[in-house]
Amino acid sequence: MRSSRSNGRRASGWRWAAPVLLVLVWLAVGGVTGPLAGKLSTVQTNDAAAFLPASAEATRVARLQKQFTDQQTVPAVVLYADRSGLDAAVTDRARADAKAFADFDGVVGQVAGPIPSRDGQAVELIVPVDAGSDVAGVVDRLRARVSAGLPGGARGYVTGPAGFTADLSAAFAGIDGILLLVAVLVVLVILVLVYRSPVLPFAVLISALFALAVASGLVYLLADHGVLTLNGQSQGILFILVVGAATDYALLLTSRYREELREHESRFAAMAVAWRQSMPPVLASGLTVMAGLLCLLLSDLNSTSSLGPVGALGILGALLSALTFLPAVLVLLGRAAFWPRAPRFGSPHPERSGIWGGVARFVGRRPRALWLGTGAALVVLAAFAPTLQAGGTSQDSLFLNPVPSVTGQQVAARHFPGGTGSPAVIIGPADRVTAMVAAAEQVTGVSQVSPVGPQGGPVQPGQKPATVGGLAQVQATLTSPPDSERAIETVRSLRGAVHDAVPEAKVGGSTATTLDTRSTAERDRTLIIPIVLVVIFALLTLLLRALLAPLLLLATVVLSFAATLGVSALVFNHLLGFAGADPSVPLFGFVFLVALGVDYNIFLMSRVREESARHGTREGVLRGLAVTGGVITSAGVVLAATFAALSVIPLLFLAQIAFIVAFGVLLDTVVVRSLLVPALVHDLGPRVWWPSRLARED
Repeated sequence: MRSSRSNGRRASGWRWAAPVLLVLVWLAVGGVTGPLAGKLSTVQTNDAAAFLPASAEATRVARLQKQFTDQQTVPAVVLYADRSGLDAAVTDRARADAKAFADFDGVVGQVAGPIPSRDGQAVELIVPVDAGSDVAGVVDRLRARVSAGLPGGARGYVTGPAGFTADLSAAFAGIDGILLLVAVLVVLVILVLVYRSPVLPFAVLISALFALAVASGLVYLLADHGVLTLNGQSQGILFILVVGAATDYALLLTSRYREELREHESRFAAMAVAWRQSMPPVLASGLTVMAGLLCLLLSDLNSTSSLGPVGALGILGALLSALTFLPAVLVLLGRAAFWPRAPRFGSPHPERSGIWGGVARFVGRRPRALWLGTGAALVVLAAFAPTLQAGGTSQDSLFLNPVPSVTGQQVAARHFPGGTGSPAVIIGPADRVTAMVAAAEQVTGVSQVSPVGPQGGPVQPGQKPATVGGLAQVQATLTSPPDSERAIETVRSLRGAVHDAVPEAKVGGSTATTLDTRSTAERDRTLIIPIVLVVIFALLTLLLRALLAPLLLLATVVLSFAATLGVSALVFNHLLGFAGADPSVPLFGFVFLVALGVDYNIFLMSRVREESARHGTREGVLRGLAVTGGVITSAGVVLAATFAALSVIPLLFLAQIAFIVAFGVLLDTVVVRSLLVPALVHDLGPRVWWPSRLARED
């Protein structure tokens, strides 16, 4: 008897030791990786040219340019303007500033100017900023000097590629603080409303923050060692994805744990069953999202391909935390985690008789009419998807709030050729310079063409073009702003004319970089979307051990995505008046919505399969919907709210991704997963599991 009690105490001691040890391990891991998360912004790369593939023509030109100079520069355009006309004092001030700027840390080479405008109302300087320096810091110092004490009514601006880079960095500066704070507060409010407990929401949030610490630490180490490229938008998406996914997985586990606490008196037995039943769908969900994200590695754009491993590491952190740290905390807390509504052993399951029980009965009454009606409504919304303008936008439209670079660019365009400071760069054989110049001069939209001299600027009278390895450079100034649609079309024509005249020549520069980025993004969209579908179908087939059910689930998620794009087109084009969208927006929206949309179907259908094995398919789908409806809808609201938090960063791309994913997730959880899928499965009955044994035994 004494031996039996001793063995019982020893077993009980081990059951307590395991969760305590897990919590301590996570505290140690968080202590190491947490500080690294705060350093992510130091390893960001937001230079557009760095994201192009090596095969792009603009990339090859940028590589050849390095042979002409030891340092790569980003031009800052400093503008002094007065509509009433500039007096000599302003020109003298510009001349003095040019000398001062040459001594600024981060400014390299010769400051060009002052260059007067033809209308006499403006003068500008072209300041070469070292691309490897703190470009934003240099621009801040330029702006501080330019805005101080200008004569008369003159105004000073700093724009150009360096100005846009600085403003982009300022927009991303809110990621570490504001974005994460908003996301956490939104999730906390939703969790309090869902659980009506002061304890459990904080346990779930701590689990999500540990997941974020681990994922961010891994991303930092890999980015710091050059294994992957991180930019501002990837970091923002990482934060949102981890918090949303970790909370979703936590909701599924805690919901099942609460169910099992009504069936088991022991907290350890309840968690053992809850973990065993929750682990397959959570793991399948995480692997599905990771697989979908890793398909982005096939992209030729480094900015897109890098998001694949960054997001996958985020999901990995969410999985590890949800399946190890959170179960340990819940076991230690026991029923107190759900206080004051703690589930009692032997008490009834409210999930089966509540709102979702009613929804399940509604689905079971007229399933065919329900799935036909919801399907038709989604098709109507999807019909507007082709109207989404995703051909690209100018830098003027990139920012949602007024920024100095955009204002300066607009003022500069009134007084100078739009491409001043950001010319197209032509590199070709030194003995064919005359032919390259002649070909460029014939192109409509090119205002000035000149070979590049030894000092890096246009050749002066009596000088010869600078040559390196038998190559020479030619600069072509465009009449339109460098990121405008007219400028892009001009570069298309310029490439055609130059290639016809000198086949060996290549055309690059900032406008060419934009053109190549758009072309590559469109290619990526065509390639990656079908591959993502195939990968997710394969994973669903393995999970559900059927062929028809995965096909139907994938079809409903794709229909939901198309309907979301249709609604987004209406909102972006007519309600918000956006100028367009980046070509990668539909691709990112597809990967997130299809992978995450399949998530909720995995949560539902894994439970439906479990119930179908006991009660038959039609009864199983109604039982599965009743017990998972609340938790899956809550998970969808959490994920939608976290992605909506991306809109606090005032950039068009992130605002559009925020709307597409947030609306799409809500549409998927409220309509597709709650009505369309259950009604379709109920109508088809056991045939949905074809060719598995369930299709024959129901």
